[in-house]
Amino acid sequence: MEFQLPILFEDDHYIAINKPAGVLVHRTSIAKEENELLAVQILRNQIGQKVYPLHRIDRPTSGVLLFGKSSHAAALLQPLFTTDQVRKFYLSIVRGFMPEKHGFIDQPLKKKLIGDLQEAKTEFWSLAHSEIPYASSPKYNTSRYSVIQAYPHSGRMHQIRRHMAHARHYIIGDTAHGDNKQNNFFRKQFGLQNMLLHAWKLEFRHPVSKEDIKIKAALPEYFKEMLTLLKLDIIEIDF
Repeated sequence: MEFQLPILFEDDHYIAINKPAGVLVHRTSIAKEENELLAVQILRNQIGQKVYPLHRIDRPTSGVLLFGKSSHAAALLQPLFTTDQVRKFYLSIVRGFMPEKHGFIDQPLKKKLIGDLQEAKTEFWSLAHSEIPYASSPKYNTSRYSVIQAYPHSGRMHQIRRHMAHARHYIIGDTAHGDNKQNNFFRKQFGLQNMLLHAWKLEFRHPVSKEDIKIKAALPEYFKEMLTLLKLDIIEIDF
């Protein structure tokens, strides 16, 4: 049986999946190998029709990914992803205690890591924190972590990952912008091979039916396991 993508939402115009970590949205100049797992191809084969990705999430990020079932449906909704009419919420485990229950990181970012700076704002909510009796750094006998909800008001490349790095609350498992000491600690102590960033919820007004759509993606097992091991209780989150 071929690999199947979990479908979270489907109607005549749109379809959403829970993208596993490690799957690309579509082929890029960076990943050209023929054997790459591509969500757009897998889903096309799975439902027997062409689909049009409306946005991207990074290969190591899991969670909600939305497609149009026609070029017309895609054209109706895709432009709204750069506005507050489409809201994307992420869950992540980061290093340290977040200093505020709710706040913003308003830090310009370079386009594609080079070139001119672009405005970028990420809103965050600190949902829980914990301290474990393990030393992930020679400086301390314990290690502190937080689980956060993040909402990128702008859609810059790796925005949440780069903003959390700017705040020095690195996302665990992020090999591009994270803390290598933390990543090595989690690999050795817990066997974690994934990045702890999940596209949890997507909200928008359906451009055809005019209904308010809310799509949620269950956390992957490795993420839930880390919440348990780190004693990070997010029971108030409605999954």
